[in-house]
Amino acid sequence: MYNTQNIKDHIERLKEIGEPEIITIDGQAELIVQNATAYQALIDRLEAIEGIRSGLSSMQRTEGRPFDDFFKAFTKKHHVTE
Repeated sequence: MYNTQNIKDHIERLKEIGEPEIITIDGQAELIVQNATAYQALIDRLEAIEGIRSGLSSMQRTEGRPFDDFFKAFTKKHHVTE
């Protein structure tokens, strides 16, 4: 069992290494503990990957418009000159 000091030390170590730790019970993985900053970075990466997958899927369904059409409309709307 952990006492308060052991828990504080454990939390500091997790903050320093930034890697998740797997907690096992009877040799089976039960929990993953990770510091909040590293967890948020993981969530951000997963959201970016999901956005890329969604975009690729949209392209495969031939949704959207060609880049050249978008670029022409964008430059006209924002008064971009070459």
